[in-house]
Amino acid sequence: MFLTQISDLSHLQESAKLLLNHFSDERVFAFYGTMGAGKTTFIKAICHELGSNDYVTSPTFALINEYTTKSGSVIYHFDFYRIKKVEEAFDLGYEDYIFSGNYCFIEWPEMIEQLLPAGIVEVRIKEDVKGVRQVEAVKV
Repeated sequence: MFLTQISDLSHLQESAKLLLNHFSDERVFAFYGTMGAGKTTFIKAICHELGSNDYVTSPTFALINEYTTKSGSVIYHFDFYRIKKVEEAFDLGYEDYIFSGNYCFIEWPEMIEQLLPAGIVEVRIKEDVKGVRQVEAVKV
């Protein structure tokens, strides 16, 4: 299990690095948290840590964004908040991405949980009353 606390943005990059180091062999990460908890912000830091200089935003309307690292690797970033039924993930071809061996970061995985393979990393972000984020991650 991985635990970290992000009390301000100055801790964000270090937390992203620690998460990647802790799960160095994993490629699929499902991010859970309420609206505004910081899922996209944390994914942005992770992508930066992986060597991407691309502009990282939530793919709320596109459902998927693709980023490239300096070494030419591809990172996939999903946001399933707006899907109405699980078949939409099939239409997107989610399996091709999830099983590609590339990093995949999924926001709102609750919408497609029955499609997620075993062995992914669940990342749960909770915000306390002072705005501090608690990040807990575990391979499931």
